[in-house]
Amino acid sequence: MSDSTPASRETHDSPPSRGLGDVLKIGTPLALFVLVGFFVAYRFVDPAPPDRVVLATGPAGGAYATFGEAYRHRLADFDVELELRETAGSAENLRLLRTGAVDVAFVQGGVARDEDRVSLESLGSLFYEPLWIFLRAGTTAARLTDLEGRRIAIGPEGSGTRAVAGELLARNGLRGPFSVEDVAKSAEALSSGEIDAAFMIAGADSPVVRRLLLAEGVTPFSFRRAEAYTRTHRFLAHVTLPEGMIDYARNLPASDVELVAPTANLVVRDALHPALVDLLVQAADALHGPGGVFEAPGEFPSPHAIDLPLNAEAHRFYEYGPPFLQRYLPFWLATLVDRLKVMLIPLVALLIPVFRLFPPIYRWRVRSRIYRWYTELREIDPRNRSEFDLDAAIAEADRIEREVSEVEAPASYAQELYDLHLHLEFVQRQLAARRQSDPAAD
Repeated sequence: MSDSTPASRETHDSPPSRGLGDVLKIGTPLALFVLVGFFVAYRFVDPAPPDRVVLATGPAGGAYATFGEAYRHRLADFDVELELRETAGSAENLRLLRTGAVDVAFVQGGVARDEDRVSLESLGSLFYEPLWIFLRAGTTAARLTDLEGRRIAIGPEGSGTRAVAGELLARNGLRGPFSVEDVAKSAEALSSGEIDAAFMIAGADSPVVRRLLLAEGVTPFSFRRAEAYTRTHRFLAHVTLPEGMIDYARNLPASDVELVAPTANLVVRDALHPALVDLLVQAADALHGPGGVFEAPGEFPSPHAIDLPLNAEAHRFYEYGPPFLQRYLPFWLATLVDRLKVMLIPLVALLIPVFRLFPPIYRWRVRSRIYRWYTELREIDPRNRSEFDLDAAIAEADRIEREVSEVEAPASYAQELYDLHLHLEFVQRQLAARRQSDPAAD
């Protein structure tokens, strides 16, 4: 009986390793339970964004093709491959979007139809695309009606130029027939005298436009009624090419040129991954934000002057700026965290009961190693039985003492362990007293 106290002291010194084992034995199943729940929830998370996107641009050498290259280089910095598809123009781009042949496209304002609103969305307007009308030397026109009977090129089938030019000419009573050559061939035909006027929609920095503005014998048409056109065609804006803007030395153009301009829009299929939408809008902000000949800095990209519903992710960008995570994390990591955040609710729902169950289970496990001896102590306690084998009881008490000396428990449960030692010693004293009072007891 005398070595019960040292046994308790040894037990007190060793609990940390045993306590860690208890934590692992209880915590591991609970952790596995959480991981299984995490895995199940993960299967309902949106898939990762694709690393390849197809963008429909426009004719080679045009503004859409030029900006397409800029977008491709921009997205390559984020390990997203942007495949460029050359097209005839906006009408064809919309058709490719509707059929799912491309994911993103540049689309000129005023070209989209009601059926496009079902599955397509806009990420915003990007820049002005003036409608240029270049006249051959000797051709004078103050209004579009003055082009009656002239040889006019309005762009190929599928182009945005053809759609807008045809609409404006029809409003002025001109029905054609019109030439449908592309921009490059229209410019050549104009220079050679084969046509009298060429319509084209392009930026001021377009090589073809610049060449015609500098060419001898070709003059740009100025829309005297530009404001009227913007009131009846809301997708058009009134912009001005200032006198001398193209060449100060030669003072080209010789006077202000009033133009009407739709805006170029970035259009996507409504199924495009939200992370890619964020990336495209940020690329648009970087590429078009500085402004241009007709655009003030910060004017574009814009949620205004669009024909299609504004994408929800794009709307958040215009309201609050780039997503918080993408401001500080690499794109792939930000998208991963963004995808996993939807799992917080089921994860918290799993962790709350786990955290509530762990303490009582841990207490039960530790105390079970201590309390299980009390059943055996009650069996050999002489106060509980009038007749029993005293020698067997004393032997049983010695066995219990040996085994209890090997019991380990964390320091926070030392009181229960010491109480067990005291109670065991009390029973041993009771048995010793019974032996002394009745040496002949069985």
